[in-house]
Amino acid sequence: MYAIVRAGGRQEKVAVDDIVTIDKVAAEVGSTVTWSPLLVVNDGEVISDRSELGAYRVTAEVVGDASGPKINILKYKNKTGYKKRQGHRQKYTQVKITGIDKGKGK
Repeated sequence: MYAIVRAGGRQEKVAVDDIVTIDKVAAEVGSTVTWSPLLVVNDGEVISDRSELGAYRVTAEVVGDASGPKINILKYKNKTGYKKRQGHRQKYTQVKITGIDKGKGK
């Protein structure tokens, strides 16, 4: 069984016991995060109807924080003496999927 969830502006394919890196979430290590899935596949059966998906919940435990690769941005204009250097490093959160459960409907 796996599900597609929207986490941090992107869609991720998740299954139980997967460790997924998502955009930074304001949650402490060890806390639980829940999502409502966009799609659930259970033994070849695809569930995409919104009324049925309302009953499903994907739960995850926050494992820790991570950082992406360093990106260097260099700007230069010839003959003007203009040089600018800037860097960026994206912050991520690693979560471990603990369950894809069908609970109570809305």
